[in-house]
Amino acid sequence: MAKFFYKMQNILDIKLKLETQARNEFAIANAQLAEEEEKLDALERRRQQYENRLAELYTDKLDIKEIGETAEAVELMKYHKRLQEVNVIMARKKSEEAREKLQEAIQDRKTHEKLKENAFEVFKQEVAASESKEIDELVSYRHGQN
Repeated sequence: MAKFFYKMQNILDIKLKLETQARNEFAIANAQLAEEEEKLDALERRRQQYENRLAELYTDKLDIKEIGETAEAVELMKYHKRLQEVNVIMARKKSEEAREKLQEAIQDRKTHEKLKENAFEVFKQEVAASESKEIDELVSYRHGQN
């Protein structure tokens, strides 16, 4: 029996590698997004701690210096939180771009796999036709000898 050889196997292999690479990039982008979101949460918790401390300072014996420092720390945390929110937005955008790239790579690979399946079906039909022709010739030869 003849062996099936797909002419564009090297392209399919490349598509598989590109898909793997896109999966890795997507995983990295998601990990970076999670890291940036965790940083944002940490900044929010820290800001909340400073605000709680500031509220305590207002109710305790007034220490103007510490109240000022704590209020400044709260504002600083708000500033860092806004910066971190920008980082989260950028990481989210990168993650979305990586996801789209992955979807495209998957679609390309599936297209080439379908082409390979179609080529294999054509190959099987050609082999079946060839075998049928050989059988017919063999039957005709034997019939001719009788």
